[in-house]
Amino acid sequence: MEKFHINLINLLSCLSTAQDLVNNNLAKHQQQVAYLSFRIAEEMVMSNERKKHIFFAALIHDIGALSSNERLEIIDDESSQSIHQHAFKGAALLEDYPYLKQESQIIKYHHMPWDHGNGRTYKDHIIPYESHIIHLADRVVSMLKTKQNILTQLPKIINHINDNIDGIYEVRIAEAFTSLSKKEYIWLDLTSFDPIAKVSQIGEYDSISLDIDEIIKLSHIFSRVIDFRSRFTTTHSAGVAVVAESLASLANFSQIECKMMLVAGFLHDLGKLAIKNSVLEKPEKLDSEEFNQMRSHTYYTYQLLDFLPGFDTIKIWASYHHEKLDGNGYPFHISGENLTLGSRIMAVADIFTAVSENRPYRLGMEDNKVVKTIQSLVNNKAIDGYVVDLLINNYDFINKRRISAQTKAAEAYDDFLNSCHG
Repeated sequence: MEKFHINLINLLSCLSTAQDLVNNNLAKHQQQVAYLSFRIAEEMVMSNERKKHIFFAALIHDIGALSSNERLEIIDDESSQSIHQHAFKGAALLEDYPYLKQESQIIKYHHMPWDHGNGRTYKDHIIPYESHIIHLADRVVSMLKTKQNILTQLPKIINHINDNIDGIYEVRIAEAFTSLSKKEYIWLDLTSFDPIAKVSQIGEYDSISLDIDEIIKLSHIFSRVIDFRSRFTTTHSAGVAVVAESLASLANFSQIECKMMLVAGFLHDLGKLAIKNSVLEKPEKLDSEEFNQMRSHTYYTYQLLDFLPGFDTIKIWASYHHEKLDGNGYPFHISGENLTLGSRIMAVADIFTAVSENRPYRLGMEDNKVVKTIQSLVNNKAIDGYVVDLLINNYDFINKRRISAQTKAAEAYDDFLNSCHG
């Protein structure tokens, strides 16, 4: 089976950046926590393996906080009720993925206070020591004021850490931080344009070559982070993915290309992580400002997938799904023969799934209306007639696959919500 060469740092950076796009106040938060966590672990002379897991976990430590409001709440106030819920949800998203299993447990407990040693365990579960390092780094980064010189802020931050040694923060970790804080370059690195690039040792970590089936599992994580943000979209990517894969197979794509299409379907709305929940969840027609926000999401999908070298074909299939044959789509206004068959398939899969699926505010269209709606888009030269013929001629087969995939996704969403209780 063909391999995709994936650098795990690039993968996690893609997830991290996608989440931080939604609000300027969140920009680089996870990257900064990753940098500082790594430096603390380095100061404590931890092994390379432990430093690697700390860095990876910190880079996506807020993966379970799916809305910008929740992210801002937990950054501003660690006493908020959702503080542990998002950590537990983050662990639930990652724990079944073998390459991130250790990271999932570190993330799960990254807001647990040390509490004079009681923070070693939670409900008879051992809390990874690494969680406490990320906890301190997260609190420090959350205290930073972007409009004030970083070095000027240090005394207040250090006083906070010292005032809470052994209560909130573990003693050795706090001491390592205090020692580290004397080095000005740490803070200047932390607030640089790309803080994680300042960690030279990261380049020494082995990249992981994943076959296409492993890539599919990985893209499931992405799709759940995308879709689970909103009750309106909890199953959308699952539906688009299997419809696109089915159409690709009917169009005689190779086995590996069909699997690549499945991945592209899971990732096609990655850029929606940059869109506010108030826009995603609006049941009425979007106003012009909201629609302009929404039109940017495929651009962000394209840019975010640039973090993953080797994903060029998947990136094009995924991010061109709102382009039209007549050139009136968005955001690139690609038209005609410049739209690959894969991108045309993705456009049909997205439209078919959107009009067929049930949403909290409306039921999906009946089959005859779905066909009529899609055929009208062919007549208007928006989407590809050949792909639509494949869909209509195999309607029952494709629709059953969509319904099955979205039913499983809905069940996964319910399990995910239950996971927030730890």
